[in-house]
Amino acid sequence: MMPLADHNPTHITPWLTYGLIAMNLVMFAGQMLGPYGFEWSVQAMGFIPARLLGEMEGVPGARQPFETLLTSMFLHGGIAHIAGNMLYLWVFGDNIENDLGRGRYLLLYLLAGFAAALAQMAVDPMSTIPMVGASGAISGVLGAYIVLHPHQRLTVLAPYIGLTQMPAVLVLGMWFGYQLLYGLLSDASGGGVAFWAHVGGFVAGVVLVKVLRMGTGAGR
Repeated sequence: MMPLADHNPTHITPWLTYGLIAMNLVMFAGQMLGPYGFEWSVQAMGFIPARLLGEMEGVPGARQPFETLLTSMFLHGGIAHIAGNMLYLWVFGDNIENDLGRGRYLLLYLLAGFAAALAQMAVDPMSTIPMVGASGAISGVLGAYIVLHPHQRLTVLAPYIGLTQMPAVLVLGMWFGYQLLYGLLSDASGGGVAFWAHVGGFVAGVVLVKVLRMGTGAGR
């Protein structure tokens, strides 16, 4: 099930959301076209739990382990990976930016991204597989959205149905359930999708938005 639009108007131009999308696209272009190559960028700037815990030597020129908590959020594993993430950020990010203001929104985005990486590390702390992608941070945006706009209807592309409308609480609730289920069923050490990062980011977003929106009068 893929959300395509939320029909939820904002009162601002979401420049920060646009900026985050642009930054992700520029970083991805650097991965693909830069002088060092795709694999080097992933190894040097991706988040690797074993490196953070001092159990793995870095590659020459690699970012420091704590720095990769940030740099990994702006790298992606392929075109489908970044396209899906940017679609979700485009659909949901503008409303959270509108609700929280740019400063609080950026704080939620970054902290949810950090929480996502640490959640995945907690499941497999000795992993040497680089973790990349904005999906942990964007999961935090989804968590914030389900708190602030649970009854907002979304246009989604659903299997066997096509285009239809569903409430956000159902769409995002099903999305979270999928991540949790596959996190429980999958082998975290095998690479692939970092389901626990998505779970951690989403939960962080739910908690953080309740703290950050205090005094803003946001939500409905």
